[in-house]
Amino acid sequence: MMDPATRLWLVILLVGATNYFARLSFIALLARRSLPPLATRALRYVAVAMLAALVVPAVLATPAGPALWPNPKLVAALVAGAVAWFTRSTGGTLVAGMATLWLVQALA
Repeated sequence: MMDPATRLWLVILLVGATNYFARLSFIALLARRSLPPLATRALRYVAVAMLAALVVPAVLATPAGPALWPNPKLVAALVAGAVAWFTRSTGGTLVAGMATLWLVQALA
């Protein structure tokens, strides 16, 4: 039997190596080739999709489970989204979202 700490480090190293070589394979295989226009257009949305996949569960999740109202994070996200839409200002979006979150949490 292997020590639990040794097993944990072995798993971490194996997962890290697998992730590294999986990423390296795409770089090595596609380094000298150009991507088709459809793939290039689709790759533009990867960052936005990943950000949404991280933010939406964090906004909708509450300790008691998913709840839409009263959820301070949801209210702050809606205000921040509106500020972002109308002003296109990253700083303004951050300030409005955080101020709304603090205000709603203080009032709750």
